[in-house]
Amino acid sequence: MPQAAALLDTDILSELLKQHPQVMHRARLYLVEHKRLAFSIITRYEILRGLKAKQAQAQEVAFEALCQACLILPLTDRVIERAATLYAELYRRGALLPDADLLIAATALDAQRTVVTNNLAHFQRIPDLVVETWKQ
Repeated sequence: MPQAAALLDTDILSELLKQHPQVMHRARLYLVEHKRLAFSIITRYEILRGLKAKQAQAQEVAFEALCQACLILPLTDRVIERAATLYAELYRRGALLPDADLLIAATALDAQRTVVTNNLAHFQRIPDLVVETWKQ
């Protein structure tokens, strides 16, 4: 059965950079079908800020090399509109999420991609978003 196109959340991309065996295995299987990994520009920011804060220069070089091989989805006005709508819906339900998660979810919805994350509890609050993890 074909895998759906995926958008990696920051926590999964971090595990991939740490070469977590299960995540590496799932990524290899995914790449056979889809040829390259994808994540949001928000995830790029979150990873990069952490590496810069730790002054992890070797890891930063490795991350930049990975970015060259991946599809990094931008923030567009349509994604911003969708994220704002999600915020309003979750606000009314009293189930707010951090802005980064809303922007990543809106990016995935806009691109019709499954979010791959370890933070299932957060992302499962978002209507119509398909969510899975690669770490189990």
